[in-house]
Amino acid sequence: MTTEQRRRSIIRRINLSAAWGEGLDGFDLGVLSVVLPALTTALGLSPVEAGLIGASSLIGIFVGAPLAGWLTDRFGRQRMFTIDILCFIVLGALQAIVTEPWQLFIVRVLLGVAIGAEYAIGAAMLAEFAPNRNRGRRLSALLVCWYGGFLVAVVVAYAMTAGGLSWRWILATSVIPAVGAWIVRLGVPESPRWLLGHGRRAEADRIVERDLGRDYVEREGIMAEREASGGYRELLRGENLRRLLFISVFWACNVAPYFAIFTFAPVVLESLHLSDPAWGTIGVNGLATVGALVGALTIEHVGRRKQLIPPFWIMAAALAVVGIWSGAPVWVTIVCFAVFAFFNALQGNLSAVYPIEIMPTEVRSSAVGVAAAASRIGAAAGTFLLPIGIDTIGTGWCMVIAAVICVIGALVSQVMAPETTGKTLNETSDTSSGATAKSPAKAEAGAGAGA
Repeated sequence: MTTEQRRRSIIRRINLSAAWGEGLDGFDLGVLSVVLPALTTALGLSPVEAGLIGASSLIGIFVGAPLAGWLTDRFGRQRMFTIDILCFIVLGALQAIVTEPWQLFIVRVLLGVAIGAEYAIGAAMLAEFAPNRNRGRRLSALLVCWYGGFLVAVVVAYAMTAGGLSWRWILATSVIPAVGAWIVRLGVPESPRWLLGHGRRAEADRIVERDLGRDYVEREGIMAEREASGGYRELLRGENLRRLLFISVFWACNVAPYFAIFTFAPVVLESLHLSDPAWGTIGVNGLATVGALVGALTIEHVGRRKQLIPPFWIMAAALAVVGIWSGAPVWVTIVCFAVFAFFNALQGNLSAVYPIEIMPTEVRSSAVGVAAAASRIGAAAGTFLLPIGIDTIGTGWCMVIAAVICVIGALVSQVMAPETTGKTLNETSDTSSGATAKSPAKAEAGAGAGA
C-alpha cells in the first residue's frame, strides 16, 4: 500500500469513527424520546421525574464534555477516543437491568458523560487530519449522522414497541452500534497536530511518514502547528474567551428548542391534537435528517455565516406561528414543525464546525467541551421544564419562549460569527490578531471569493 493509499484509508477510518460516534449519540437520545411515555407509566413517574430522566443525558453532557475536553487536550485524542466508546457499551447494557427511576437516572447521566466526551473528541480528531478543501463538509456530515442516528432510533423504537418489547431492551439497543464504533476505532493513530503542540515532534514525524506523507502535511499546514500550553487558564482569557462565548451562545440557542420539543415530541404533538404522534415524530425527524444533509452539501458554497444567521429567524417565525395561532389547522402545525426541524438541523451542522475551526489546537477539545456543556444547560433546562410548562402555561406559550431563544441566537451570531469558509485550520484558529473573529463582514466577503 502506497503512502497516499494509506493516508486515504486512515482519513476514511477517522471520518467513519467520528461519524459513527455522532450517530450513536443521536441514536441513544432518539430511543429515549420514544420510550419515555412507556417508562413513565411503567415506573409511575411524576412530571418532575419524567423531566429529570428526559434531561439526564443532557446533564451528563454538561459534566462530561468539559472534563473529556480537558483530558483530550492533555492526554491525546486517540486514547480518549477508545476509552469513551467502551463506556458507551457498558452503560448501554446496564439500561436493560435497571428497576428503579433513580437507577435509570444515574445510568443516563453517565451515558450523557460519554456523549459529551464524543463531542469533544471526534470532531477535533477529524478536523486535524482532514484536508482543508472539504473540512467543513466532513465536519457537517457528522451532524447528518447524528440526525440519522436519531431517526433510525425513533423508527426502531416504535417498531420494537409495537412488537411488545420492554422499554429496557429498547434502550439497550444502543450497545449494538457502540460495538461497531469500537471496532472501527481500533488502530486509529494519534493526531500529529496534537503531538506537535505538545513538543512530541519525533512521534508526529513517524505518523507523518507512515500514514500521511510529507507533501500532504506541508500542503495542509499540519507541520506549522506551534508548541503551546493549553488548559482552562489559556482558554478563558483574551480572544479565546471571546470565541468561546460566541460558540457557546449560538450552540445553546440551536439545541435548546430542539431537545425540549423533540425529547417529548409525542407529548407535544398529542397536546396539539394531532391524531398520530408516532408518524408525526418520524416525519419531522426525517425532515431534520434531510436538513442536515442539505447543510453538509452546501456549506462550502454558501458559507458559514449564511448558514447560521437566516435559519435562526426562520425557526423563530415557525415556532411563533405554532405558539400564537392556537386554532391553526393541523397541516399548518405540521408544516411549521417541519420547517423548524429542517432549518434547525441545517444550521446545527455548524456546532461541529465553528468550535473546531476557530479555536487553537492546544484548547480545541476543551473549548468544544465547554461549549457543549453550555449548550446543554439550556437544553437540559428546556427538557426539564417543557412537561411542566405544558401542564401549567400550555404548549403555545412554550413555543413562543422557544421562538425568543432563536431570536437571541440570531442577534448574537450577527455580531460575533466569523466567516471561515475556504481557510486553512491554522488561519481560522489564529488568535494572534483576532481578525478572524472580529471582522465577520470582511471575512465573509473574502470567503465568498474563495468559495
